[in-house]
Amino acid sequence: MDLTASDTERLLRAECRLWLRENLPWEYGVGLPPRFDSLEAEIHFGRTWQQSLAQGRWVGVGWPQEYGGRGAGPIEHYIVTEELAAARAPELVGRIGVNLLGPTILANGTPEQRSRYLPKILDASEIWCQLFSEPNAGSDLASLTTHASPTEGGWILNGQKVWTSYAQFADWGACLARTDTNTKAQLGITYFIVDMRSDGVEVRPLRQITDESEFNEVFLNDVFVPDDCVVGAPNDGWRIANSTLTHERGVNPRQLVIHSQLLDELLRLADANGSFDDERTAARLAEAFVELRIFQLHNWRAVSRTSRGQDPGPVGSISKLWWSEMSKRLHDVAMDVVGAPAPLWRGAQHDDGDGTWQRSWLYYQASSIWAGTNEIQRNVIGERTLGLPREPKR
Repeated sequence: MDLTASDTERLLRAECRLWLRENLPWEYGVGLPPRFDSLEAEIHFGRTWQQSLAQGRWVGVGWPQEYGGRGAGPIEHYIVTEELAAARAPELVGRIGVNLLGPTILANGTPEQRSRYLPKILDASEIWCQLFSEPNAGSDLASLTTHASPTEGGWILNGQKVWTSYAQFADWGACLARTDTNTKAQLGITYFIVDMRSDGVEVRPLRQITDESEFNEVFLNDVFVPDDCVVGAPNDGWRIANSTLTHERGVNPRQLVIHSQLLDELLRLADANGSFDDERTAARLAEAFVELRIFQLHNWRAVSRTSRGQDPGPVGSISKLWWSEMSKRLHDVAMDVVGAPAPLWRGAQHDDGDGTWQRSWLYYQASSIWAGTNEIQRNVIGERTLGLPREPKR
C-alpha cells in the first residue's frame, strides 16, 4: 500500500478543494450538512447539488469520460471523496446509482445500457434503488423467491422486496429475480433493470424509528421488463450481484466520509462543553479517533488493490464489519458527550444540533444489519480469508 501522492494526485486534490470552496452552498468545512423538513425537500436539494458536482465532473471521477467521468482511477475517486468530507459536503442523493449500480452496469452491461443509464446516474437526472432483499431473503439472499417468467420480448416479474432505500423517489431499480428453479439456488438468478414507474410496481414507505421513511416495501405484480433490461446473461445474476455487494461493503468510501464528519463535529462539541475533562470520556474519544484511522487504512488497502487491477476480495467484508461496530461505539460516546439532553428529540430546546446526534444514534443501530449482517461478514472472513471449515449442516 503506497501512501505517497503523485504530482497529478496533489493537483487534483487542490483543484477539487478550490471548486468546493467556490461552489459549496454553505461555509466550507463548518458543521454537519443541514437537516431538511422532509425527505422530499432533501431529495430536491440533493438533485440540484449532485447536478452541480457532475457539471464540475466531481461525480464518478473513475468512470470513462464518454459517460461523464474523468477516466481516472480508484485513487483519484478516493481523493475527491476525502475532499468532500473535509468540506462537509452533503452525501450524493444518487449514491446508490453512483457507488453501487453504476459500477455494476459499467462492468457487466452492454454498450447500449452504459450509454443509456450511466450519464443520468452521475447528474441525478435519474435515481436508482436496489431491489435485492426480501422479507424471507435478507442475509440468505440466494433464497429469494421473486420470480421472472419469460414472455414475448422480455420477462414478467412477480414478488416482494423490502428495505429498499429511496424507492419512492427512484426512476430505476436493480432487481434480482429467480429465472430457473431447477438448478442450484445461486445459478438460477437473473439481474434486471426495472422501470419503477411500470404498471404493477407498488411502493409502500416504512416508518422507521428515526421518524423517517427512507426504507420501503416494493411489490412487483406482473411487471413487464424488456429483454434489453437484463444485465449480463440470464441466470448469471448471482455473480453480478456479488460485484454490487463488493462495492457496497468495501470499495466505496461513503461511510468513511460520514464518520469522518461525525467525529470531527463530535470532537468540536466535546471541546466546547468540557467533555475532555472527564478521563473516561476523553479515552473513549481517543479510541474513536484511532478506530476511524484504522478504518481509513482498510479503505486505502481496498483502493490500493483495485488500483492495481486486483479484486478487493474479502476486504469488503472486513471493512463492513469494522465500520459498523466502530459506528455503534462512536455513537455511544457521542450520547455521553451530548449529556443530559441525549434523550431529547428534534425541536426541543436543548444542545446545538437540534436532535442530529439523537437521530444518528438511532439510525446507526441498524449498521450491523444492512449491507449484509455482521454474522454473515464473519462467516465470509472465516471461510474466504482464514480458510476455516464450514459448519456442517444438521
